[in-house]
Amino acid sequence: MRKALRWLLALTVLIGTLSTAGAATAAEPEATGTTDIKERLLSIPGMSLIEEKPYPGYRFFVLNYTQPVDHRSPAKGTFQQRITVLHKDTARPTVFYTGGYSVSTTPRRAEPTQIVDGNQVSMEYRFFTPSRPEPADWSKLDIWQAAGDQHRIFKALKTIYSKNWISTGGSKGGMTATYYERFYPRDMDGVVAYVAPNDVVNKEDSAYDRFFRTVGTKECRDRLNAVQREALVRRAPLKEKYEAAAAENGYTFDTIGGLDRAYEAVVLDYVWGFWQYSTLADCADIPADAANATDDEIWTSIDTISGFSFYTDQGLSPYTPYYYQAGTQLGAPTIHFPHIEKKYIRYGYQPPRNFVPRSIDMKFEPWVMRSVDTWVRHNARHMLFVYGENDPWGAEPFRLGHGARDSYVFTAPGMNHGANVAGLVAKEKAFATARILDWADVAPTTVQENPAAAKPLAKFDAKLDKRDAEQRHTLRP
Repeated sequence: MRKALRWLLALTVLIGTLSTAGAATAAEPEATGTTDIKERLLSIPGMSLIEEKPYPGYRFFVLNYTQPVDHRSPAKGTFQQRITVLHKDTARPTVFYTGGYSVSTTPRRAEPTQIVDGNQVSMEYRFFTPSRPEPADWSKLDIWQAAGDQHRIFKALKTIYSKNWISTGGSKGGMTATYYERFYPRDMDGVVAYVAPNDVVNKEDSAYDRFFRTVGTKECRDRLNAVQREALVRRAPLKEKYEAAAAENGYTFDTIGGLDRAYEAVVLDYVWGFWQYSTLADCADIPADAANATDDEIWTSIDTISGFSFYTDQGLSPYTPYYYQAGTQLGAPTIHFPHIEKKYIRYGYQPPRNFVPRSIDMKFEPWVMRSVDTWVRHNARHMLFVYGENDPWGAEPFRLGHGARDSYVFTAPGMNHGANVAGLVAKEKAFATARILDWADVAPTTVQENPAAAKPLAKFDAKLDKRDAEQRHTLRP
């Protein structure tokens, strides 16, 4: 799994107080007490303030919370984990958002937060800087330890936010929300997991090859495949451009093992990256005649979608925790390229081990994802999984078995790795919205009587609900 979304999953929360000019904001003392919310948050043992940022109708706090490095042995050291709190009202439900990577310190809200018109707590995943223990014992980076982080944050904040809680996240964040539910099924009242990959058997990845044989249209697939192939046919002249760019920007390639390996990795990410971030309409931007395109046209297309800076040491370093997890528990896809002659492919799809410094030990645990998958199939309660029809990561989704209750898997037609409830067909969109409102215990009477009438309780806010552009890399969910 290698590249971040072009946009963060839509973070949409409500803004009911903004609809009335001069309306009182959550900055005022609440009816439940006279103690300011900042004081209440900072009264939690281990909680400290980094900064508060203003936002109309909300209070937004960036905080540090003291966590044990090892939840099995709390006395063996602690680290500071960043979280943010988008506070509206303690009388409203709370959404627990996990991105699975670093946390954004800009006020944003997830789609379920907008739907339920609630508060939002967001967590930075352990070992993503600055939430990294020093020295870093990488053996303490696993899904159980991360779920323990989330459980402790929930327990601490539940004393303030006592109404229902919904966990959510997109991609690796959706995986994180799912794993949290697996280990602490009594914490949350509902789970909304977006575009969450589920690599149950790491060595069996034929689902991805089947996906790429049929996704989109033949015309679009042929364009993408031709550009990808041409970039390897022209490896020599395009590598010269890469070497010049590396010299100009100070790029190094120690982790992956050389510029040539990095070049091929970027090129082999190209088709996956297109479908993860783009739509069928974007095929118009792909060179139609790759064989007669200029070197600059091939380079620009590959760089725009895959990013030649990513497999440098500088590009990989921020994502070392992700690749460590992919190579120890989460798994990673291996795909094939039947449209490219073998003589042009020197390394193939490289494993996560190649993207983590060799000083960090890694050993894969094949039973971890199987355990999660089995649990979800037979024990899911109040869980909603949303996938995009044209997203490669949806080729290996979570599925529900006979033991699941009030849980659902929906696919948004034509959507990519940014798929959300708003992109579902009308009937499923209303149904999913109604279930989220019900899990949060805020479903209006009209929705209880007629789920088809369900819609978000908060108005859309262009800034708060904005999708952030992040540094991207293809096979990173």
